[in-house]
Amino acid sequence: MFKDITIGQYVDGNSVIHRMDARVKILLSILYIILLFVIDSIALYAVFGVFTAFLVIISRVPFKYIIKGLKPMLYILIFTAVINLFVTGGETVLWQSSLWKGLKITKEGLTIAVQMVLRLVFLVIGTSLLTLTTTPIMLTDGIEKLLKPLDAVKVPSHEIAMMMTIAIRFIPTLSEETEKIIKAQKARGADFESGNIIKRTKAMVPILVPLFISAFKRADDLAIAMDSRCYNSGKKRTRMKQMKMTWIDAAASGVMIAFSVFVIIIQRF
Repeated sequence: MFKDITIGQYVDGNSVIHRMDARVKILLSILYIILLFVIDSIALYAVFGVFTAFLVIISRVPFKYIIKGLKPMLYILIFTAVINLFVTGGETVLWQSSLWKGLKITKEGLTIAVQMVLRLVFLVIGTSLLTLTTTPIMLTDGIEKLLKPLDAVKVPSHEIAMMMTIAIRFIPTLSEETEKIIKAQKARGADFESGNIIKRTKAMVPILVPLFISAFKRADDLAIAMDSRCYNSGKKRTRMKQMKMTWIDAAASGVMIAFSVFVIIIQRF
């Protein structure tokens, strides 16, 4: 499961989305998420799905990365669907248990369950596209530039951007390390699948201890590497690649704004 996590990975490419300015991609991703929480009808989710598929196609990111990113979310999606399916009440009853009268499925509950699952799926795909098409360095620079106005009120924009990017960047690294530890423990006879939930939780200790040790060691190595390169919290820092907005960013912004207006109009009327 851990090897299927795609958040923080970058897929090299030269697509339109790859060439976009990181600042524009971050802002459009935020707008994408806002729209996702605004819509509340199956028809609009279908429209949103077509738009998301269009983004995946023009990004030229292999479809297997999108599927891999959804695999770790499978149990969360099932849990979310079941909870909303049986907890949400409504007038139109589609099914009711003969043993327990309180257990029933309503049309409203089914609708909410489908909407929540679609919302989570699109949320994972949309945020994954941001990291899959943007290098960690450009992502750091983009976040820092967007937070730069907060320097006036003594908010350390560079440090915040650096911490966020390092956290995202090390997600796949720690996931890979976890997989290696699990395989090593299984080779030594460890069992992580049998027994009750308490026994399974105790079986995770041989995984968590070396994982934490490895994470602290990586953090220490990273700090030494940054210090040896005279890292000075971004003060007077130069960049090899300067961010520059082009016609691609203007066109992408126009398309996203037009789509947002269309969705809001349909949602309202």
